[in-house]
Amino acid sequence: MSSETMWLIVGFTGQIFFSMRFLIQWWQSERQKKSVIPIEFWYFSILGATTLLFYAVYRADPVFILGQSTGLFIYLRNLHLIKKSSQES
Repeated sequence: MSSETMWLIVGFTGQIFFSMRFLIQWWQSERQKKSVIPIEFWYFSILGATTLLFYAVYRADPVFILGQSTGLFIYLRNLHLIKKSSQES
């Protein structure tokens, strides 16, 4: 397998992780009959952003790198706030 093919697989895998978060959020919202954001949404956001960030670095795309880095920070911060809130309860 060529290096280029391997990196395409990494990129598509990241996109799949990122897309899964929306399916999970939609499925949970339908089950609860209201809009919810389950914790899995944040984990898939982190997986997708991290994988896509690796791909963006490989591609040396500064716009993509900045976007994924910023998103990754926000997803990690949300997960931290959720965990902190659950420990206080």
